[in-house]
Amino acid sequence: MRAHQIMTRSVISVTPDATILEAANVMLRWHVSGLPVVDATGKLVGIVSEGDFLRRSEIGTQRKRGRWLKFLLGAGETATNFVHENGRKISEVMTRDPRTITEDTPLEEIVMSMENNAVKRLPVMRGEKLVGIVSRANLLQAVAGLAREIPDPTADDDHIRNRIIDALERKDWCPFGLNVMVRDGIVHLSGVITEERSRQAAVVGAENVAGVKKVHDHLCWVDTMSGMYLESPEDADLAKAS
Repeated sequence: MRAHQIMTRSVISVTPDATILEAANVMLRWHVSGLPVVDATGKLVGIVSEGDFLRRSEIGTQRKRGRWLKFLLGAGETATNFVHENGRKISEVMTRDPRTITEDTPLEEIVMSMENNAVKRLPVMRGEKLVGIVSRANLLQAVAGLAREIPDPTADDDHIRNRIIDALERKDWCPFGLNVMVRDGIVHLSGVITEERSRQAAVVGAENVAGVKKVHDHLCWVDTMSGMYLESPEDADLAKAS
């Protein structure tokens, strides 16, 4: 998938001359956590987000720094902070030259850019024109949409079993002696693991196979040094209840 398939096209923006109050009210009215900033020609010049309103003099949350720290930071840094905490116009608090993407940017690159640059939204550009924005909410919606179950005509028990085995056996954390039993889409996994994190990985791997309704964990953990054996938490709970 690419940016144009998930982006919000009706982008709400503000101008650099808008006041802090105006921008805050727009964000509250439209339930958005960030706004692109565009000039009179429609050119993207910055972006403003909720984070830019955290350290503000109006609510007494501006940074409190001692004289020694101010000396280390220098007058320039403290002056910049003062403007950001007391400025009245968006141009004084916005992030300039924000990271952007194009309509054809793959989702993998979008996620990497968000993670590497610690941002929650990316403007989508077509040349110099702002045509959309991709936020974490858009990514969440994409996950939710793709996660909806789609009926699979070949998702009978035998197909499900073979697909689970094929999916898990290719992983380096696959349980030893893996055994998979399926009945009416209900999966029972058994085998031996030597790393507890492999348990969740195996269950998740099985859950992602089309047609699976539920996965029961019967994987036992074995300490390769001592030979100590522990049954699965699910089996242990069943044994206590019986």
